Amino acid sequence: MDCLFCKIAHEKIAAQVVYEDDNHLAFLDINPVTKGHTLVIPKKHADNFSQLSNQEAKELAGKVHQIARPLVQALGAEGYNLGMNNGPVAGQIIDHVHWHIIPRYGNDNLHLWQRSDYEADLLDQTFEKLQGKIK
Repeated sequence: MDCLFCKIAHEKIAAQVVYEDDNHLAFLDINPVTKGHTLVIPKKHADNFSQLSNQEAKELAGKVHQIARPLVQALGAEGYNLGMNNGPVAGQIIDHVHWHIIPRYGNDNLHLWQRSDYEADLLDQTFEKLQGKIK
């Protein structure tokens, strides 16, 4: 078992666990973006979101929903971001699927995404490639 998150799930490595049930675990990120940055994982290993069944994905998302509100309320946060990185190019560091709950505070100066405008015709080209592919 080389996976860091599997070791945490099987209590081989200590973590600040804020939620646990038979299939899921939520713990504080040791390199937080903001105070209270929490990771929510399935205990069963899957490298990324695409490896989960539809049912597993629904259950994991349900746990994120269950945890987020009381987490941010307890910390006095004004909002939160949810995020998941899938693959190295997307910023995934640990190859175990996990959601990030990032509490947001009015003075945190955190800017997660840099936005840009589509180049001419690129929006339409992208839309054409996607039409009928997602069901």
